[in-house]
Amino acid sequence: MIPVTKPFMPPREGYQEYLQEIWEREHLTNNGPLVQQLEQKLKEYLETKHLLYLSNGTIALQIAIKALDLKGEIITTPFSYVATTSSIVWEGCKPVFVDIDPNTFNINPTLIEEAITDKTTGILATHVFGNPCDIEAIQVIADKHNLKVIYDAAHCFGTTYKGKSVFEYGDISTTSFHATKLFHSVEGGAVFTRNEDLNYRMSKMRNFGHAGFEQFDGVGINGKNSEFHAAMGLCNLKYIREILNSRKSQCLQYDELLKDAPAQRITIQKHAEWNYAYYPVIFESEAVALKVKEVLEQNEIYPRRYFYPSLDTLDYVKTEEVKVSKDISERILCLPVFFDLTSEDQELIVKIIKKEL
Repeated sequence: MIPVTKPFMPPREGYQEYLQEIWEREHLTNNGPLVQQLEQKLKEYLETKHLLYLSNGTIALQIAIKALDLKGEIITTPFSYVATTSSIVWEGCKPVFVDIDPNTFNINPTLIEEAITDKTTGILATHVFGNPCDIEAIQVIADKHNLKVIYDAAHCFGTTYKGKSVFEYGDISTTSFHATKLFHSVEGGAVFTRNEDLNYRMSKMRNFGHAGFEQFDGVGINGKNSEFHAAMGLCNLKYIREILNSRKSQCLQYDELLKDAPAQRITIQKHAEWNYAYYPVIFESEAVALKVKEVLEQNEIYPRRYFYPSLDTLDYVKTEEVKVSKDISERILCLPVFFDLTSEDQELIVKIIKKEL
């Protein structure tokens, strides 16, 4: 069987060394030493100013919305994982969908201004598949209309834009360290900001609002993560260069194998160094995409319709006209990409695909 992805698993011995430390200290959670160590190492590796390690990427989005005190309407993309939209709704705000660019699959900044009303307070954009948005265009619009910017950068570990981590852009960026991501801590996530006061506010929010042992300052939530998850993150961080190189090699091989196939690939934003986190393919029609998926699955190969469906179809949001998002979501398949995927596996996958094109 070839799944669409598999979690990277570090050598067991390294993880067991951290487990021994945890057993000796008996400090399991509540900002333990391994959590602090992971935060510091991630900041150093990513070259980010502030980073808070959280329990998952969805909590990261919710804390970001709460920390920026967003109300009313938030402009967002319909082409993302459901957590992007559900977090907006969960925080009592209304998602307003703006259609996507047909090449980058990111929110189309030329359509944002016409969606702004007197109730709009922010923009929540996803760097889809680790591909940066048109960051400058979005920031110009945000500055003009006094809006806050959050980036859902769940796919972006290792991506840079203009020589800096993509996490350094926007008022707040969020990410996920879920097991399906190229860097993971089993479950986990993070928020990033360049604003020290905002970072301090979020640090209280992730811990019930604690401003001291018996002091509280504002509403909070349990967004902390454990020593066991931090241990996995510390183990995996040691292999991140090999992981990134493996992904790049696999995606470039897919490019070569599919170069003559009638299928569209993602266009990477200018000035970006992509992390090759996913390999999305857009087929000529939904019928072709579904047929390819069916035949691959008959051969125990499991691509994913990612992202499908377009989020404007959710039963708790207002339906809006987002033709490009609907079209792309119907025709897309993400092909298998993971650390120990072999060249032979890729050749088999593409051979099967080409028979159906």
